[in-house]
Amino acid sequence: MHGRLKVKTTEEQAEAKRLEREKKLRQYVAATTAIFEKRKTGQLDKEALELTNQILGVNPDFATLWNFRREIILCLEREGSSEEMQSLCRGELSFLESCLRVNPKSYGTWHHRCWVMEHVPHPDWARELELCAKFLEIDERNFHCWDYRRFVVQRAQVSAVDELHFTDRLITRNFSNYSSWHYRSCLLPQLHPDPQQPGRPTEAVLLKELELVQNAFFTDPNDQSAWFYHRWLLGRAEPEPTILCVYVSREDSSLAVAFSQPVVVMPGSCDLLLFADEAPLAVNWRTPDGRNRPGLMWLCDLPASALNEHWPQHTFRVHWVGGESQKECVLFKGRSDGWCRDSVTEEQVFRCELSVEKSTVLQSELESCKELQALEPENKWCLLTIILLMRALDPLVYERETLSYFNTLKAADPMRSAYLDDLRSRFLVENSILRMEYAEARVVDLSGRGLTVLCHLEQLPLVTHLNLAGNRLRRLPPALAMLRCLEVLELDGNQIETLEGLPPLPRLEELSACSNHIQRPSDLRPLASFPKLRLLALRGNPLGDLPDAQSELAALLPRVEIALA
Repeated sequence: MHGRLKVKTTEEQAEAKRLEREKKLRQYVAATTAIFEKRKTGQLDKEALELTNQILGVNPDFATLWNFRREIILCLEREGSSEEMQSLCRGELSFLESCLRVNPKSYGTWHHRCWVMEHVPHPDWARELELCAKFLEIDERNFHCWDYRRFVVQRAQVSAVDELHFTDRLITRNFSNYSSWHYRSCLLPQLHPDPQQPGRPTEAVLLKELELVQNAFFTDPNDQSAWFYHRWLLGRAEPEPTILCVYVSREDSSLAVAFSQPVVVMPGSCDLLLFADEAPLAVNWRTPDGRNRPGLMWLCDLPASALNEHWPQHTFRVHWVGGESQKECVLFKGRSDGWCRDSVTEEQVFRCELSVEKSTVLQSELESCKELQALEPENKWCLLTIILLMRALDPLVYERETLSYFNTLKAADPMRSAYLDDLRSRFLVENSILRMEYAEARVVDLSGRGLTVLCHLEQLPLVTHLNLAGNRLRRLPPALAMLRCLEVLELDGNQIETLEGLPPLPRLEELSACSNHIQRPSDLRPLASFPKLRLLALRGNPLGDLPDAQSELAALLPRVEIALA
């Protein structure tokens, strides 16, 4: 046995590790205590800097210590020369590299490096670009490094063309580089801006990008990066908020303005101006739910002087200053209401108008994706892209085929079935709006569509009768408050359990919610605030079996005729 090394037993190894951990912990606590004592007493010296080295070198996510280091460096900067500061910052950058090797995704370390580069007298931006390239070789999805690279690019004034070439190299090396695809979506609108769609590149560039991304599809069909980028290519610029509809009611002495995008109207601001017969009116704007958060509709009460019944007509003009949009409507003598409404049947409401060239390219893409789907029948990204391509080409022509692909996609991706149901519902509502024969339609039938959500209600502010029977709705959205004219609402055969959160509908007279899942009279409490409700049908709900349901409902809604059975 002589000359042989003694092998430690498992118990001895565990004990040795425990003692080593305790030793490191004591050193860590002692150094931390010393650091906080120095900060408390204002000792901003190199010894304090060295103490923080010991802690940050093993735990670079100790944010307080990075703050302390900045205080020390600022103090030393005031006391030293430019050459000394250059040397100090060079050492700090070297230390930061060692910290990044410990944790390449440390928020504090990358943030501190930005701060140091802004304080170093003679920054070497070329070296920082090389550093970023090295870290992105190790992990091409390190978004901390990507953020730092954008900071360096801005300070070093690197051209967008050079950065686009940089993404070319990364994507050519690996199509799965999601960060590079995303970076392209930021660079292309800068290099080739579309004057008609701010924030989007020109059509010629989009067509080239579609060809590039198609190569990525066939190289690795199961990687999501290129599919996501393709979805951005199919998108469009977010339009500026515009006024869709102005509705004035003599009965309520109110005026409602519906927007294409959520907007905020601050109290006392001049963002939304109202003129009655060319005279400015000072009014208080509010959202239908009273929360005054960004909303698609804003209301105001009109003074009695603005609604003189003896005048032949009143003209109301609304001017949205933020988007340079305005609209006016006329209220004639003897009429209870008046409105002005944009058409909702225009294709551009929900998708871009396609040129012949782009339509041809998208049609070719659709055929290619169908071929790929035949080879990869359960590829969820391919299935979703087929649906989006059909929506971009012609949502009404491809509606039946789109619904079929939704069924296939749900089977291939059951974990996201709820999301897919909501997306399908959104598309069906859009199609129904596109089919409306005229903009001022007042009866809308969305029954039997399997809808799980309601959307685009800002497009239906004039509706008086809405049929939502035979869907899969579990709740009604607060946005329903935008239907200021709604008189009849049919909800039969859904899965609604409560009307809690339903906003008051000032014109609602009849509500039918038969064959839902409403269990308690208290689930209908919001209806007590509906001033005109006179008929409520609740047959086929669990509360119909409660012995006291009729009396409780009668007490809750004394003016309403209620049908439980």
